[in-house]
Amino acid sequence: MALEIHGMAGHLIRRLNQISVSVFQDRLKAAGFDLTPVQYACLATLDQKPGIDQATLAGLIAYDRATIGTVLDKLDTKGLVTRKVSPRDRRAREMHLTENGRALYRTVTPLVQEIQTLMTGGLEPGERAEFLRLAAKLASTGNAFSRAPLAEPD
Repeated sequence: MALEIHGMAGHLIRRLNQISVSVFQDRLKAAGFDLTPVQYACLATLDQKPGIDQATLAGLIAYDRATIGTVLDKLDTKGLVTRKVSPRDRRAREMHLTENGRALYRTVTPLVQEIQTLMTGGLEPGERAEFLRLAAKLASTGNAFSRAPLAEPD
């Protein structure tokens, strides 16, 4: 018998996040990569928006500004990103992918795309599109309630 919580949106969203993170990390580890979903989001964003600062990056991936530095420290230690003081604002540090960071991003992206397909594998193509549309709508509608709201890219 299913518990009442098993039909609650919050519980289902949490479960989907658990599954997503587990599949992501297991698949990447099996392929020989040590990368978390948040680290991948940083690489993907810096590939598309090189030179942004930490606060902007945190907003673009909807990640807590207070802890994004720890994620970037790990990427820096791995030799995947560089951070330098911005000539426009001495308090900000501009970030760029290193050649190794760019190469890793390009190498793992096809695997990450396969994982996205796997995550919605129980859905028909039309259902997948509808699920993604509805999930995006819920994320957009709830953005203001987040402790780390998504900042729309320029």
